[in-house]
Amino acid sequence: MFRQAVGGDATVRFSAYDGSSAGPSDADVSVEVRSPEALSYLASAPGELGLARAYVTGHLEVVGDLYAALGHLSVLSLSAVSWANRVDLLRVVGRQLLSSRVEIPKQERRLRGLRHSKTRDQAAIAHHYDVSNTFYEYVLGSSMAYTCAVYPTETSTLEEAQHAKHDLVARKLALKPGMRLLDVGCGWGGMVMHAAREYGVRALGVTLSRNQAEWARKAIVAAGLSDLAEVRHLDYRDVRESRFDAISSIGLAEHIGKAKLPGYFRFLARKLRPGGRMLNHCITRSGNRERARTGRFIDRYVFPDGELVGPGHIVSVMSDNGFEVRHEENLREHYALTLAAWGENLEERWDDAVSEVGTARARVWRLYMAASRLGFERNAVQLHQVLGVRLDGSSSRMPLRPDWR
Repeated sequence: MFRQAVGGDATVRFSAYDGSSAGPSDADVSVEVRSPEALSYLASAPGELGLARAYVTGHLEVVGDLYAALGHLSVLSLSAVSWANRVDLLRVVGRQLLSSRVEIPKQERRLRGLRHSKTRDQAAIAHHYDVSNTFYEYVLGSSMAYTCAVYPTETSTLEEAQHAKHDLVARKLALKPGMRLLDVGCGWGGMVMHAAREYGVRALGVTLSRNQAEWARKAIVAAGLSDLAEVRHLDYRDVRESRFDAISSIGLAEHIGKAKLPGYFRFLARKLRPGGRMLNHCITRSGNRERARTGRFIDRYVFPDGELVGPGHIVSVMSDNGFEVRHEENLREHYALTLAAWGENLEERWDDAVSEVGTARARVWRLYMAASRLGFERNAVQLHQVLGVRLDGSSSRMPLRPDWR
C-alpha cells in the first residue's frame, strides 16, 4: 500500500513494520516503513509534507543512497497522492490511528506576520541560517559559500568552483582597485573578501543572519582585510550609503518574494552610480508560468517564505525597474554539481553534524539537498546570472563584446 501511495519503480524495495514487503530483495536502495506513525503522517498530509515528516522523525527510513532512492520515487514530482490511493490508505490505516494526534516535528516552521515584512524576513533567515556556523563549515567546506559554484571542469574541487564563481561575478562587474562594491545577502562574506583580496575593492556586505555576520567579521580580520572589507548584520533596505560602483546579489532574490521584486531592483538601481553594474545570481523556475511559492516541505523546513520566479520574469522586472539587461546565463548543471559536493561533505561528517544540530535537522538537510540536486539535473529548477547596468544617460559604458571570459 505504501509503495502504491508513494510511487516508485521496480528497482526499489519497500518493507514495513508488519513484515510485509514489495519489490526485489536485492535492490540497491530500500524504503523502510518503521512504524504506524509513518502511515499516519502520509494520511494526514498526503504528498511531500507527510513523507518529509515521516523521514525527518525517523519513522520512514531510506537504506542506501538517498539521492538514488529519490531518483526512483515519484515524490520528486511533488504531486499529491491520488484520492483513490488516499481512500485505500484510510482503509489500511484505520480510523483509530488517524484519530490520534499527529505530532508535528519541531523543525517545522510556520511564520506569522506580514509576508516579507522586515520582521518576518528576519525570522525566515534566522530559521535557516542561524543554525550553527560549525555545521555549515562541515557542509560547505573551507569556502563557506552557500550558493551555486561555477565548475571550470567536472573534476574541479568545490573550493576551486566557489573561487571561480566569485571571480566570474567580479569580472562581470568589471571590478577594479578603488571601486566600491555592495554585496546584498552576503552570507559568510565570501564575495566581499574575494573582491577586497583579489581586486582591491572596498566592499560592504549585509546579511540578515547574525551568525553569518559574526563569522564573516572574524574571517575578515583573520585575512587582514579590515581596511577594505566590512560585513554588517543589516537588512539591505537599511543600507544608507549610495553611489556604489557595483552591486552583487548572490542568492538573495529567492527570499525577496515575487511581489517585492520590482521594489527590490529599484532600490538597488538607486544605490548605483550611473554606469554601475549589478549582477543578480538566483535560483529560478524553469518556466515563467509556474507558481512562485515553493512546496510545503521547502517552505516549512528549509526556506520559509522562499519564492522562485522564471528567468524571463527576472529579466523583465530588472528591465522595468532601473536596469538595462546586458547578459544572462543559466548555470543549473553547476548547481547540481555543487549540491552533490555538499551532500558528500555532509555524509563524511555525518556524526559530527548530528552532534552539532541533532539528527532531525541533519536529516532535513540530507533530504533537501538530495532532492534539490535532482531538481537541477531534471530541469525542475534553474540557476541564472543576469547582468544589468544603470545607464548613464543613454550610455551603458559597456564594451562592445563581453570582456570577462
